[in-house]
Amino acid sequence: MLIKAKKLKGYTLDSLDGEIGKVKEFYFDDRHWTVRYLVADTGNWLTGRQVLISPYALAAANTKEEHVSIDLTKKEIEDSPSLESDLPVSRQFETAYSGYFGMPMYWDGPYMWGSYPYILRDRKRWGESSSGKNPWDPHLRSTREVSGYTIQASDGEIGHIVDFIIDDETWTIRYFIIDTQNWWPGRKVLVSTKWIERVSWGESKVFVNLSLEAIRQSPEYTEESLLNRDYETRLHRHYNRPEYWGD
Repeated sequence: MLIKAKKLKGYTLDSLDGEIGKVKEFYFDDRHWTVRYLVADTGNWLTGRQVLISPYALAAANTKEEHVSIDLTKKEIEDSPSLESDLPVSRQFETAYSGYFGMPMYWDGPYMWGSYPYILRDRKRWGESSSGKNPWDPHLRSTREVSGYTIQASDGEIGHIVDFIIDDETWTIRYFIIDTQNWWPGRKVLVSTKWIERVSWGESKVFVNLSLEAIRQSPEYTEESLLNRDYETRLHRHYNRPEYWGD
């Protein structure tokens, strides 16, 4: 299911033995554009530290009841490696985090989830999943940080990022929602993360190989739009780009 990051914000997080807080934001890598950690707002519980939950422990979002189930106990979360709230997520922390829970290291292999192109849900197989082949160096960014970044088309700027659309089965960011109000007032469009050429983190700018005119004529996205496979198919056909679900 595709769901907006801002819609997920505030969803209740339910562990195996009780609520731990609310969804706050997400950390994702800038290679596969996949969520690596959900950041929990735990209120007065575990103050002074970032509480991160890996998608390995997350179920799909329940949009009807507005909650996300976590396959961990409160004690497991409390005793997990601590990361101060004002520190970035380091490789050292991620290695300790993965080791504590016994989770596969997502960067230890050529695919989106290390040895696999999907999240390995079977815990009994976690120990066999690390290939050590073609590991890569992840750089994590937060949805809060990247919100507001400018989108640069091949022939000019088109707007800025106002939200992210997440696939809660793979926890991949499929699209940016772009507000083009300074160019085409009142109009929002979607741009796939697969169409990104490069990102200038210093300039807070994302470059895509799409023309302004092509974007202007793309299927419009509104809050009332049904973001279903029919809409996605029309969007990909408009840009003559292969569908990700055919991979």
